[in-house]
Amino acid sequence: MIIETLSNCRVLPVITAMDVRSTVALAQALGRGGMKAVEITLRSEAALDSIRAVAAEVPEMIVAAGTVTNARQLHSAVEAGASMVVSPGATPQLLRAAREANVDFVPGVATASEVMLGLDEGYSCFKLFPAVAVGGLTLLKSLAGPFPEVKFCPTGGLSAANFREFLALPNVVCCGGSWMVAAELVGNGHWQEIEELARDAMSSAPL
Repeated sequence: MIIETLSNCRVLPVITAMDVRSTVALAQALGRGGMKAVEITLRSEAALDSIRAVAAEVPEMIVAAGTVTNARQLHSAVEAGASMVVSPGATPQLLRAAREANVDFVPGVATASEVMLGLDEGYSCFKLFPAVAVGGLTLLKSLAGPFPEVKFCPTGGLSAANFREFLALPNVVCCGGSWMVAAELVGNGHWQEIEELARDAMSSAPL
C-alpha cells in the first residue's frame, strides 16, 4: 500500500538528474544515509536513463519518477523501472493511466476540490504541491477536518529548517525536498556531505 510505503520512507529526496553516473552515486550516498527512496524528476534528458540505472544498481532503493504530467511520461517511467510515479497535479487521463498501469501513483493537489476529484478516482494519498506556497502547515491542518482518511506528502518549499513540522502532522506520511541533493553538492561530488544530510533528516524524522 502506497501510504505504508511512503510512511516508511518519511523523507523523499527530489532529484533532477545531471547525468547517470552522478545520479547513481547520489542514490548510493542517500542510501548510506538511511534514505529508502528517491524521486528522479523528468526534468532533464538524463532522467529516464538515471531511473533505469538506479533501479538496476541500487536495488534496495525505491525509485520514483517525479514531475510526470501525462500518460506517455508515466508509461516511459514505468518501462524504465520506476516503481512509483509522482505528479505535481492530476488530470483524468493521468489518473486513469496510472490505474491501468497498476503502478503506485501520488497525484498532486493544491485545493480541497482537487482532493475530492482524486478521492472519486480511488486515490487517498496525495502530493501537496507547492506545499508552502499554497498554505503549508495551515492548509494541511484545515484539510484534516473534511478529509480524515486522506494522507499527504507535502513538497515544495520544505527545507532542513521546517520539514519536521510537516512530518509531525498526523495527515502527513512523508515529505519531499531537495536540500540534501542540492545541485552544488552533487556537481562537486560531495557524497559524504550528502550522506550526512540524509542521515540527519532520517534520524530526526518523527515517527
